Amino acid sequence: MEVRKPYIYEAILSFAFLIAVMGIGIAFFGANPHIPMLIGTAFAAVIALKIGYKWQDIENSMYEGIRQALQAIIILAIIGVLIGVWLLSGVVPTMIYFGLKILSPKIFLVATVLICSITSLATGTSWGTAGTIGIALMGIASGLGVPAPIAAGAVISGAYFGDKMSPLSDTTNLAPAMAGTDVFTHVKFMLKPTLIAYVITLAVFAFVGLDFGGNNVDMTAIQTMKTALETSFNLSPILLLPPITVIVLISRKVPAIPGIFIGIILGAVLAPIFQGANFGDILNSGYSGFVSHTGIESIDSLLTAGGLSNMMYSISLTLIAMMFGGIMERTGQLEVIVAKLLGLVHSATGLITLTIATCIGSNMTMPEQYISIVVPGRMYAQAYRDRGLHPKTLSNALESAGTLTSALIPWNTCGAFLYGVLGVPTMLYAKWAVFNYVTPIVVILLSFTGLTVAMLTDEEQKANSESVEVEA
Repeated sequence: MEVRKPYIYEAILSFAFLIAVMGIGIAFFGANPHIPMLIGTAFAAVIALKIGYKWQDIENSMYEGIRQALQAIIILAIIGVLIGVWLLSGVVPTMIYFGLKILSPKIFLVATVLICSITSLATGTSWGTAGTIGIALMGIASGLGVPAPIAAGAVISGAYFGDKMSPLSDTTNLAPAMAGTDVFTHVKFMLKPTLIAYVITLAVFAFVGLDFGGNNVDMTAIQTMKTALETSFNLSPILLLPPITVIVLISRKVPAIPGIFIGIILGAVLAPIFQGANFGDILNSGYSGFVSHTGIESIDSLLTAGGLSNMMYSISLTLIAMMFGGIMERTGQLEVIVAKLLGLVHSATGLITLTIATCIGSNMTMPEQYISIVVPGRMYAQAYRDRGLHPKTLSNALESAGTLTSALIPWNTCGAFLYGVLGVPTMLYAKWAVFNYVTPIVVILLSFTGLTVAMLTDEEQKANSESVEVEA
């Protein structure tokens, strides 16, 4: 059978089937996205067979898709090791402790955003932050008379700032992997638009917070957390050296993998000095993660994390997603859909806006933030390169919309989780999750000025052209 170009309805059918199986699996049965994604991959393979591709060609397309994500997979693996070692050494507890010290009733909402930001930056998890410190802050808000939806918005804004910007976050690693760049380049490029959105967020909560406050505030929950950290870890400003070093390495354009390894080594050196850990403890925390035993459930829940084995969720999802993406790309199914969509846009701003809209649509129809990064990322990666745009332009749009808007959709896994832990319906806290909806708007508006648009250099464009010719 001769290979032909797929019809538009066939390509749409592959996506429609994926959307259906993801929606049913996640929204109705609470399943993890892996198997629905695998089923969608199998359906895309069937469509590829229908248009004339041999099984060996389809298999090779899956291999090629995975190959494109190998750097990200390696980074995800060593990030897991980094988190485990930094927890063991007291690096992450120290960051959280100093974050809790800034809490003041007079600036409660602003302090809530800052505390959740620091915690999420330190741990790389918005869910973990909202489900632990976020719950404690919601209790304090009640004592202050701050309405629950406003407090929840402050918690979520801070938690997702850290999730978006932390190199420890799986989404922060996934977005550049889908776009075709590295995590350090991605984080550095996101910095300006993200800080602008963050300042807007802080200004909004500072203004709203003027109506609240008081002296009779029960700070017991926060003080209990601080005491537990002081008792269970030997805390010191010196333990901030590893994250500061990694930040400096990012600014010096050190490649991601050696930069992260240096962070691991520093944490491993400090672990025996400050926490009395031995070499076996370091090895075990690197593989299995750190297990916290402070006796405070909220702290133990947050600090029991990390390890190579615990990153396998994200790694396995990346592998399956890239299998789907590889089939869709190599068999031309992605091309026919993207060609239709790209016909609607004629500028960098238009492409960025289309990407953000696709991410939001993915979050609504395939209710899982990972998929809202993976699918649009594979859809538009080549289009950005063809138009001379650097992949970090795409990764910034993916992260700004795919990661952040997931919390604003009630039936998305993120929206459902946050409702469950904070006790506030998504539709009530959504308008107060300022950072989550302001950031995509800022990214689009700044694209008119070129601040969120980066072009490939002549050398990079030449290398891209050569790679396309080799693949062809």
